[in-house]
Amino acid sequence: MRAWVYERYGGVDELRLRDVPTPVAGRSEVLVEVVATSVNLSDWEALHGNPGYARLDGLRAPRTRVLGSDVAGRVVAVGEGVAGFRAGDEVYGDNLPRRGGFAEFVVMPEDALAPKPPALTFAEASAIPQAGAIALQTLASAAPGDRVLVNGAGGGSGSLMVQLAVARGLHVTAVDNAGKLDFLERLGAQAVIDYRRTDFTRTGPYDLVVDLVARRSVLAYRRALARRGRCLMVGGTLRTLLRMLTVGPVLGAATGARLGVLFVRQGPRHFAPLAELCATGEVEVPIDRTFGFAEVPAALTLHGEGRALGKVVVVRDA
Repeated sequence: MRAWVYERYGGVDELRLRDVPTPVAGRSEVLVEVVATSVNLSDWEALHGNPGYARLDGLRAPRTRVLGSDVAGRVVAVGEGVAGFRAGDEVYGDNLPRRGGFAEFVVMPEDALAPKPPALTFAEASAIPQAGAIALQTLASAAPGDRVLVNGAGGGSGSLMVQLAVARGLHVTAVDNAGKLDFLERLGAQAVIDYRRTDFTRTGPYDLVVDLVARRSVLAYRRALARRGRCLMVGGTLRTLLRMLTVGPVLGAATGARLGVLFVRQGPRHFAPLAELCATGEVEVPIDRTFGFAEVPAALTLHGEGRALGKVVVVRDA
C-alpha cells in the first residue's frame, strides 16, 4: 500500500510517499480502507517534534512514522475477537496513539471506531472525532448563560466548540486572527477578538476560558476569569503546559478559580454525541478544503500555518 512516511522531525519536506506493507488486523483490531483523514494540530506537532511533549513518541526520531489519526473509511477485515464490525461497514474514529491515517489502509482498535452516521460524508465524519471530543469535554461543566471565551476558535476544535456553546445557550467570545472573525460570527459567536490587536486576557470576565493554543502566563489567564471561573488549556507551548499543571492549581485555590489542562478522553462515546448533532444539522462540520491523497504535505501546511477556517481533510483520490 502507499503511505506518507517521515523518519525524522522537521517540516513537510520530511514526508515521503512510499510503498509499505499493508498492516494486518490482530486480536480486537480492525483493518480499515481509508477514504478520508482530517488534519489535526497533533499531526503538525508530531511532524515537527514541537512542543516538547510531541516527542513522547520518540525523543530523537518518531517511532510512529505515518501521521493522521482521525479516519473514516470501510472495514476490510477484522481480527480475532471483533464482534461489532464486519467487512464493508462504514466507520470512523480516532487512532491517535497509533496514527497511520495518511495511508491507503490503517489498523485500528475496535473500541476506537464507531459506525459512520449515514447522513455524514466520509470527509465530514473524519473531521469530528478528535475535535468533537475536545468540544464536548471542554464545555461539559458550562451552564446556560455562562460567558465563554475560546482562543484559537477558528480551527477544527474551536469551530465546533463555538457552535456547540451557542446551541447550549452560552455567550461566546471567539478569539483568532482577523481573517477568521467573519467566519466565527457566522458560526454564532456573539463577540470576536483579533488577538493581534487586543489582549483577550484583559477583556471579560469569563466563566470559562478555553485556550487551544495557549502561550500566556497563568496570571494572565486568572485575570480573565470571573470569580469561581475556570480556565482549560487544550494545546500550546510546553512552558505554558508545565506552568498550568504546577502553578495553576495553587493560584486557583488561592483565588477561588480553577486553572488546569484538559486531558482529552478518547473513544466513540466521547465524540459520537457531537457527530449525531452534526448528522441532524444542529451543528455544522466546517471543512475549509479537501485535498487529494497526493497532496498531504499541502494539507498539513494549510492547517499548520493557521490559515484554515475549520477543518482540512485529505480524501483518497479526490
